[in-house]
Amino acid sequence: MIAENTQTQMRKGILEYCVLLIISRGEIYASDIIAELKSAKLLVVEGTLYPLLTRLKNNGLLSYNWVESTSGPPRKYYLLTAEGKAILSQLDHTWQELAYAIDTSKTNLTNS
Repeated sequence: MIAENTQTQMRKGILEYCVLLIISRGEIYASDIIAELKSAKLLVVEGTLYPLLTRLKNNGLLSYNWVESTSGPPRKYYLLTAEGKAILSQLDHTWQELAYAIDTSKTNLTNS
């Protein structure tokens, strides 16, 4: 149970970074973001993603375009703003530092 809680918290901690990474590749529909996150085993549901997208938009990191759909109402496609790209660059650096720290810790443990 403790491991599951920790794993959940770890996934939540990197969710925003992962969402920004996905959107950085180009305009994307929210359902497609959910599908990518699920395939990466981040197990995101709409109730988690939409508030995050709204917060990122309100913070100036995302914008969106409405695109007409052939099978229903218009769809909202998200993209990174210049500020979003700058924040993603900072998060990339932080991720590299964290990955290095983890790799170093694992190496030190196996060499002990």
